Formats: sequence, structure tokens, C-alpha cells
Amino acid sequence: MVTMCNHHFTLVRDMNYRQIPAIFVADAPGLDFLNSVATPVDEEVDWISDGEGLLAWLEQAGMVSRTVLETMRVQSTAIELDEIAAQARGLREWFREFVQKRKGKPLSAKNLRELEPLNQLLERDERYSEIVASERDDETVFEFRETRRWHSAQSLLLPLAEAMAKLVCDEDFTQVKACEGPRCTLMFADHTRGHARRWCSMAICGNRAKVAAHRRRLKEQAAS
Repeated sequence: MVTMCNHHFTLVRDMNYRQIPAIFVADAPGLDFLNSVATPVDEEVDWISDGEGLLAWLEQAGMVSRTVLETMRVQSTAIELDEIAAQARGLREWFREFVQKRKGKPLSAKNLRELEPLNQLLERDERYSEIVASERDDETVFEFRETRRWHSAQSLLLPLAEAMAKLVCDEDFTQVKACEGPRCTLMFADHTRGHARRWCSMAICGNRAKVAAHRRRLKEQAAS
């Protein structure tokens, strides 16, 4: 899985920012989906701004296999994939509003009604289970694996819905946080001991905060 590294912040202004890998620092796939639009340097980047962007992001996130994505490319037109990407962006911003409103607080039963659009999307899923065989240490191992039928490009919305649903069901919303970086829009689930995490990552906003604090100290020392 691709994460944002230090060297990306030495990029010059005239670089194509869309070449920057998607950011996966949330420690929760549902929040990584919200972070699929961000401002990693100076300009906002939306990694699912079109159909190809959505396919690339789903692969980087490990939500859909390359084989399935290639099948979607063959079976769907660029216009159809762009439309699915538009639906994904709408879903993302709807869920962002829910998370921003509820982060830092425990969820309650009354929140279920707000999640009805997500349940309606989950109802469209066609999952099934099967036995598969693999080789491990020269032995055949049988596994019980759950998968889904990918009937159309619309199916690409389902792993996103699943990631959001798991965020609601599996994460402690009191530890869902927004990065404290002044311009940062990234969110994360704080799984650290003591729940003291403040930044999306040290490579992004943590280092910026350190540099800013150092400059403030130098300025104060010079003024004293």
C-alpha cells in the first residue's frame, strides 16, 4: 500500500501533482476513502476525479483486484466509469459530513437513520463464499473465502460502502480525529497507546509543525 513520503514535499510547483501517490495514513479504510481528496503540497488533489482515477485508487487501496479492474475497463466505457467516479465522490462527501459531525463522540442508536443511504447501497451487494485451494510449504491448503460478483461498474461502489460501514461498526468514533495541521483535511483513527496522535503523519504535517515551532522559538529568542 502506498503512503506519502518525505521526498514528495520537495516537488517544484510546475510538477503534475496528480503523479503523487494516493495517501493512506488513516489506519482505517473508510477514512482513507475520505482522504482520497487532499492537499498534500500546495494544490488540492482528488485521486478519484475521473473513472481511471477511481480504478487506480481502488487498486492502491487493495479494495479491488487488478483482474477485476481490468475486466471493468473492458466492459465499461470511459463515460460510464466517469459517472461511477462522480457517484463515489458524492458518496464520499456525504459520508465526510457524517464523520466530521460525529468524530470525537460515541455513536448512538439514533445515528442509524442517518446511515440509511449507506444501508441501501449495501443491499445491492452480491457476495458469496467458496472453497479455494492454495499451496503453502509444499502442502495444499483449503480456505473458505468470501468474494462478490462484479456485474457492472456500479459494483465498484460496494467495497467503498463496505469500508465505510466497517468504520461505523468497528471503530471507536471517540478516537476518529482530524489532523491538527492548519491546512490539512486528512482524518485518521487514533490507535496509538494513550490516543495522543495529533497529525495525519510525521512525514506530512508533523514535520511542518516541528519546523514552524522551531522558527517561532528562533524568532522569540531574537526578539528577547
